Amino acid sequence: MALGRRHRERHVVGRLGWLRAAVLGANDGLLSTSSLILGVASAHTSHESVLIAGVSGLVAGAISMAAGEYVSVSSQSDSERADIGRERRELSENCGAEQQELAGIYVERGLDEPLAMQVAEQLMTHDALGAHARDELGISATTRARPIQAALASGAAFSIGASLPLLVAIASPGDMIVRPVTIASLLCLALLGVVGAKTGGSNMSKAAIRVVFWGALAMAATAGIGGVVGALV
Repeated sequence: MALGRRHRERHVVGRLGWLRAAVLGANDGLLSTSSLILGVASAHTSHESVLIAGVSGLVAGAISMAAGEYVSVSSQSDSERADIGRERRELSENCGAEQQELAGIYVERGLDEPLAMQVAEQLMTHDALGAHARDELGISATTRARPIQAALASGAAFSIGASLPLLVAIASPGDMIVRPVTIASLLCLALLGVVGAKTGGSNMSKAAIRVVFWGALAMAATAGIGGVVGALV
């Protein structure tokens, strides 16, 4: 096979950034909104109050998730830029020592010292900063932080997840919200766990069971607290 021919493979690691934000957002949207609806409904409030609480939870949660994800990933991005800037200065001040450092990394990975020095020299001739960012700092185009992408994915996923129990609550009679919202939410959580595991290449049944267990626990706790508070107020 010709060396110039590029062989491309699709790996899960290339999707980890947006996948993590999307799965977290959808899970949080579905679980927090369904729990909020169940808690308010268990307090024997009106159908309108339940829907207002659900819509408010969707809007506030989506904005909060997007903002939180943006701030978190921006901090990671700032750290990456600071490390790259430091590496750029070190390359300009002492390129020889940086080449030795890069060669040492390749020796630790299994190359003999002469070959490691040759590889380090050629890579630094091609792109010195890129070589050090990738092999010394672990920063590459695939793994580097993308705050806007993460924020949009998280906020949109939260909205989609939150809309499912809200639509079920809208379609349900005022005195029969709890059961259909609970069933629909648990089914959607299981499906979401399967989809996330399949996309990420992990065990689907384990992911579904894990998500459903914690989702059922959260909804039961919220419904119980809502019932107690509703009886006392």
